[in-house]
Amino acid sequence: MNAVKQPIKRSFVFFLVPDFTMIAFATALDPLRSANRMLGYEAYSWRLASLDGKPVRASNGVQCAVDTSLEDERRKMSGPERPSMAIVCSGLDVEKYYNKSVFAWLREEYNRGVAIGGLCTGAHILAAAGLLSNKRCAIHWENLPGFSEAFPRVNVFADLFEVDQNIYTCAGGTAALDMMLKLIGEDFDENVVNRVCEQVLTDRVRSPTDRQRLPLRARLGVQNSKVLTIIELMEANLSEPLSLIEIADHVDLSRRQIERLFRSEMGRSPARYYLEIRLDRARHLLIQSSMPVVEVAVACGFVSASHFSKCYRELYARSPQQERVDRKQLVAA
Repeated sequence: MNAVKQPIKRSFVFFLVPDFTMIAFATALDPLRSANRMLGYEAYSWRLASLDGKPVRASNGVQCAVDTSLEDERRKMSGPERPSMAIVCSGLDVEKYYNKSVFAWLREEYNRGVAIGGLCTGAHILAAAGLLSNKRCAIHWENLPGFSEAFPRVNVFADLFEVDQNIYTCAGGTAALDMMLKLIGEDFDENVVNRVCEQVLTDRVRSPTDRQRLPLRARLGVQNSKVLTIIELMEANLSEPLSLIEIADHVDLSRRQIERLFRSEMGRSPARYYLEIRLDRARHLLIQSSMPVVEVAVACGFVSASHFSKCYRELYARSPQQERVDRKQLVAA
């Protein structure tokens, strides 16, 4: 007599961190609801958790009620209510979040075979918990510079999502939808995924390696292929900037031709544009990390902290040190 195959059932805990990103949370949760509706039974169940069991404020100001606290979740770990997957939902100012109890809980869940996930900037918390060493992960492009400096042993990518063994991370926004559709596809056939796609009005599951950001052509409104190639070279070489001669050799143009192209297409010299994108990276590092100013300067291709500070002040009308003070005051408010 053949044994009756049990239907697939998977349970989730969404752990909400203050200032979590609502769009990533919603686009991770709702495909599960849609899948249940398409399947005709509760294949997926979920509960929301916070540190103390109290509502958590999202970055858009909405207060989200939860079902359990961290203490409740720790009690459930060894019983039938242990989740199949625990997903950390975070967002703004994640680099300031530090809680040993949360880190320990995530490690214990992982060691018990529970899959672990991170939405938007959640990879930062997973890395701080020690779960991402020598593993691949994805994080929002805006947080990637600071994350790379803080966690050099983690293989971080500007992909939509990454799955490495039992750890799932995504860059946030609508990338959470793609990650959850992949997970549903692992449990069921393509027909179920397609029906969920139709319900949420998306025409496909994007590849993990699809772009997070708009292509340069669309982002900058630039059509000249040579200029786009030069900008890509610049963005790939921020800590050790290329000379204009080296760039000219790469694109088979003269220095004078590059100067003319940038004046025409970008409204400034190539040297000025290169400086601006290096300073933009520096600003992200100052805001997202606790790196000393001199280390930020070196990471962005400046030979001295004094030269870096002078350039920074000229562009942003404040010093790198003041940038950090202003940011701390804004967060405290």
